[in-house]
Amino acid sequence: MDNLVFDTAHLLAGGLVLMSFVLLYQDRLYALLNIFALHAAILTLAVAWQAWFQHEPHLFVTAAIALGFKAIAIPLALRRIVARLGIHREVETVIGIGSTMLAGMALVALSMVVMLRVTAGAAPIAREDLAFALAVVLLGLLMMVTRRNAVSQIVGFMSMENGLVLAATGAKGMPLVVEISVAFSILIAFIVIGVFLFRIRERFDTVDIRALDRFRGERR
Repeated sequence: MDNLVFDTAHLLAGGLVLMSFVLLYQDRLYALLNIFALHAAILTLAVAWQAWFQHEPHLFVTAAIALGFKAIAIPLALRRIVARLGIHREVETVIGIGSTMLAGMALVALSMVVMLRVTAGAAPIAREDLAFALAVVLLGLLMMVTRRNAVSQIVGFMSMENGLVLAATGAKGMPLVVEISVAFSILIAFIVIGVFLFRIRERFDTVDIRALDRFRGERR
């Protein structure tokens, strides 16, 4: 039974890392949003599994929030924003996809080395879940850095937050009030980002962040 718990937890956490790589690989906005919904759905399963074997019922609330907000509401809202703004469907990158994937693999290796050493005294399942979670966070940050489109950067930010949730649940959970406050913070941030996107589109007729550089006189 212990082996089943261990293997399932790491299968789901590893699946989250895999989906982060798929996010990095995508060059179409709608496909990117679909993969992010899958990313959030896997997070939901991972948190629900942790809630069951840790005997922490409040983590089921976290799983429900992840499913409702991140796997359903936010991807649908982003699709409507993309359609309404008429954003070009190609996702422009700062560097090539191949180079980005290699950088992602290096970040995953770094996460494993650093986290497994830092958490040497923790339980094995917590150690490896934290390593996977750090990898998800770093891959989300890499996505934000290597994408020029504001929508894809939002997705990178949200995937980073998914990694933080995985880390919190793997480390024996967090108080319910913190989870709810984080969920509302993400919702408020999403609303602000939506307004920000509309303002960029209205002012520059694009959501490519290079337009902001040109506005400041920094031509690339």
